[in-house]
Amino acid sequence: MDYFLALASDPAAWAALATLVVMEVVLGIDNLIFISILTNKLPPEHRDRTQKIGIGLALIMRLGLLGTVALIVRLTTPNFEAFGHGFSWRDLILIAGGVFLVWKATTEIHHHVAHDDDTNGGEVKSAGITPMSAIGQILVLDLVFSIDSIVTAVGMTEHIPIMFVAVIAAVAVMLFAAGPLSRFIERNPTIVMLALGFLLVIGMTLVAEGFGTHVPKGYIYAAMAFSALVEGLNMLARRKAKRRAPQGG
Repeated sequence: MDYFLALASDPAAWAALATLVVMEVVLGIDNLIFISILTNKLPPEHRDRTQKIGIGLALIMRLGLLGTVALIVRLTTPNFEAFGHGFSWRDLILIAGGVFLVWKATTEIHHHVAHDDDTNGGEVKSAGITPMSAIGQILVLDLVFSIDSIVTAVGMTEHIPIMFVAVIAAVAVMLFAAGPLSRFIERNPTIVMLALGFLLVIGMTLVAEGFGTHVPKGYIYAAMAFSALVEGLNMLARRKAKRRAPQGG
């Protein structure tokens, strides 16, 4: 009890908590985009439930990983060397997760382009996807991001309770935002290509990180924000053009 009271009265602990919450929420954007695109392929009656189950299991997995934080930190120790770089288990996990994300984004881009004429601008459904497979893919990607974020969090604070609170707060934001984001993407099909492009960039970034090339996350998210702003302006211009069309005819 004295430990928690001392922690609650420490301004540095509160600063670390705020920083970690922001970091976890920002990293959660990648997950949300992936979850939204994936679950939008499901029948409408399964989407919300699949999202909640996937994010809920991801929360349990993250909290479980925090309980083994000492083991996760040791994942950064190089096990073998190749191409002049010492590879650790964390590097291999990042590379595998990045390749999975690149493959998934490329497959979805191809699917959307190949079926563009058949969908008439509407929703494109992936063949063979089920709620269970969607949940499995959500957990696979969340595992990759969780390990990376936990290693980063350990460098920011040594207090495990702060990490737990930050993870719970970030997942709560994900639960709140998953539904609205999915509906927004469904109502605006052009956003899907932009989101898939984001996932492709993030996947390549994970692969680069795994091979020892650090890519500042600020540059990636700044580019994503600028692209989203441009697409938002395009959407606004298209809506205004539609409103003027009847008047011009």
